[in-house]
Amino acid sequence: MNVTITPKPLAGTVTPPPSKSIAHRALIAAALAEGESRLSNLAQSRDIQATRDCLAALKHGRPAGADGLPRLDCGESGSTLRFLIPVALALRGGGHFTGRGRLLERPLGPYFTLFDEKGISYEKTGDGLTVRGRLTPGRYALPGDVSSQFVTGLLYALPLLEGDSEIVLTTPLESRGYVDLTLDALEKFGVAVEEGPQGFRAPGNQTFRARDLTIEADWSQAAFWYAASFLDGDIEIQGLNHDSVQGDRRIALDYWTLARPGEVELDVSQCPDLAPPLAAISAGRCGVTHLTHAARLRDKESDRLSAVAEVLTALGAEVLEGPDSLTLTGRDSLPGGAVVDSRNDHRIAMMAAVAALACEAPVTITGAECVAKSYPSFWEDYEKLGGDIRREGTV
Repeated sequence: MNVTITPKPLAGTVTPPPSKSIAHRALIAAALAEGESRLSNLAQSRDIQATRDCLAALKHGRPAGADGLPRLDCGESGSTLRFLIPVALALRGGGHFTGRGRLLERPLGPYFTLFDEKGISYEKTGDGLTVRGRLTPGRYALPGDVSSQFVTGLLYALPLLEGDSEIVLTTPLESRGYVDLTLDALEKFGVAVEEGPQGFRAPGNQTFRARDLTIEADWSQAAFWYAASFLDGDIEIQGLNHDSVQGDRRIALDYWTLARPGEVELDVSQCPDLAPPLAAISAGRCGVTHLTHAARLRDKESDRLSAVAEVLTALGAEVLEGPDSLTLTGRDSLPGGAVVDSRNDHRIAMMAAVAALACEAPVTITGAECVAKSYPSFWEDYEKLGGDIRREGTV
């Protein structure tokens, strides 16, 4: 589906969808728990559905391959894949994982290094990964600057083992806020993990306990409405927990930082999902913005550094792409009048939509249906705020 936006101001109230990051973690904890949990305000995005389907396959063993290992279709969800690889090894002795888009191209090396050390077999093909073996208690050393999702996967699996384990970080932990979400979810479901100077200690023989939980609104998605307000909007964002553990709540502070003219540097190593909305704001602010420590954005649904630079440049922004950074020199308005490719990346499509508000001529976004990965109602919410959208093609 292509979406063409004729720029006009947005105004009104909007409630972001439930946090995808919290929902993934709550679903896994609830599936591992004894008893019945009730999760309310649960996201219905493609990524969350992938996690639900994989957890059902792990629990019931269907569908399964000829070797009895469950078949786990992770769609395009990196969280689903990386969270559930250790869980599948702990519960079922492995699994057959499949995915679409760039999913199986995204880094898995930290797990493979551990598997070589632990005697766990793995075979990776173009669109599939099979892992076989059992996790055993012990020491698990991995880098903290590739993806925090590896840490989360182990934090769910290791407490299920028959002995104590430790996670040793060999490089500084990035995206710390997402590990905080994991620790918060574990605590809520009755699992204790101890943090130390080099990583985490996970006592074994633990049991997840069922509980009821309401999923709070997503700060990562709210960031796009912050960007829209900055560029040309009067939007009240409702339903956010301002005391949230979500690291992306930082957008509220960054918004006011960027509102001041001049040169600004923002380190996005701890909040990589904020880079696209921050870039959209930066394209329209008075000053120069440096988004730094952003190399991991190249391993997202798209090469997100390249995609941000390509889309905003096509709209007329001044963007300099570095190996791990973006430098944007803001302008009062952008020419627009371009067709831009979302690269099948939900955050690039939403960034283009809010950046269009700063444009003088209409903007067409191709592959706009990709927002369903995390925010299925994004285009409807955009229209409710007064956005002028024309859809072409089928979803």
